[in-house]
Amino acid sequence: MSTKPKTSPNGANGASAPTEPPTYRINPEVEAKIDAHIKENPKYWTFIQTMPRERLERTAVLNEVRELDRQQRIREGVLKQINQNPELKRAYDLLVKNVPEEEKEGVIAQIGRTARRAVARVQGQHQQQKPEGVGV
Repeated sequence: MSTKPKTSPNGANGASAPTEPPTYRINPEVEAKIDAHIKENPKYWTFIQTMPRERLERTAVLNEVRELDRQQRIREGVLKQINQNPELKRAYDLLVKNVPEEEKEGVIAQIGRTARRAVARVQGQHQQQKPEGVGV
């Protein structure tokens, strides 16, 4: 979502004035994307506006749950790929040798995801640079 609650100067949300509603930041780029989506999908926007509040809230929670599930599947896939290749596993273990034991798996997954994205980005760039119809 484009709006996030700002924290109060003392670092706690609403701790200084519990009766004041939270203040939300607005990101113009995100707002423009939302506005464009609404304009392109007026029936969906009407559907959202007519949803009962509880259903809308539960839909927002469901989207969060789906995102967390997606992140977990990606993490498990990355770790599975690393663990299936002993040489790769040793390399990652060497990278995280000084990381506290309880954090190692998370750091390995994070490095693996970053590496996977970098490889995909480079492969995508190579495919875009190949001129069509030119044989070597």
